[in-house]
Amino acid sequence: MSRKTIALFVATLLAMATLLSGCGNSVANNTTGQQQTAKSGEKTVAMVPKVIGSPYFDTAADAAKKAAAQLGMKFTYTGPTTADAAQQVNVIQDLINKKVDVLIVSANDPDAVAPVLKKAMSAGIKVITYDADSNPDARDLFVNQTTPEILGRHIMDNVAKEIGGKGEFAILTASLTASNQNVWINWMKDQLAAKYPDIKLDTIAPSEEDQQKAFAQTQNLVKAYPNLKAIAALSTVAEPGAAQAIEQMGLDGKVKLVGLATPNGMKQYLKSGAAQSATLWDVGKLGELTIYMAKQLLDGQTVANDMDVPNVGKIQYVAGNKEVIMGAPLDFTKDNVDQFNF
Repeated sequence: MSRKTIALFVATLLAMATLLSGCGNSVANNTTGQQQTAKSGEKTVAMVPKVIGSPYFDTAADAAKKAAAQLGMKFTYTGPTTADAAQQVNVIQDLINKKVDVLIVSANDPDAVAPVLKKAMSAGIKVITYDADSNPDARDLFVNQTTPEILGRHIMDNVAKEIGGKGEFAILTASLTASNQNVWINWMKDQLAAKYPDIKLDTIAPSEEDQQKAFAQTQNLVKAYPNLKAIAALSTVAEPGAAQAIEQMGLDGKVKLVGLATPNGMKQYLKSGAAQSATLWDVGKLGELTIYMAKQLLDGQTVANDMDVPNVGKIQYVAGNKEVIMGAPLDFTKDNVDQFNF
């Protein structure tokens, strides 16, 4: 074979290789395109709590993730590392840039978060608030665990029961700007004025969704108010922090503690007597309900009063406020706390 023939043969092989390589790339690109098309048809739901790392919000997110998988939706869980409205706004803005389909947000501050939620709605993103509402015009739906009135009055009744209807108490809240906390407190005050003339509210102290701050605030409250008979701790990290302080100060049963917390977070303190009750709801079901409502919005389905939601039960719907109400609160005590695991 001459050099000319060999050169021609090699050139032909190279041309064939190039052609095959191009076909291969075309197949790979088409496959990738099909995968992207399939992914683009999968709706993305993003859940943003007040703060990442809270047992309350993480429990809701775990259940929401499972529900999203069952309904064929992609689930993202992200949020601020502290209960800070500015951080939360930045997180939401990032999710808008990523073009998620649904935002589910527990608002740290209803006014601060409203503009960015309106921006999300303008971008075609469905907006649901849960646990803590934003301004009503900044979301499509609010998924509420119970009515603020029922819960606030219930907590005040628990305080009164523990101190025999007379004495001083303090409220340990999450933050002074948390919309849900403030509404609950207003109903507590209403119940206080209506039913308990011999009970005095000394002060309202913030814990900023931080258990160690709740611990320190409880110590400060006991020192500042020597006649303090009870504390109502209104977040799932505030009550364990308060219980730790009461236990460390040797005040079990002397300063009564009620509030809002998970049964797992309060079990040891309920049994030791550092706390008398913890009130909440099934947090996992709250997470599931938000996902079910997200699916309703994405599918263009209406939400109706008394509709039966799988694994949650019948819900209430307040059409005027676009608000879904999951159900009544539940008290955990030393007698029933072992029946629950969240």
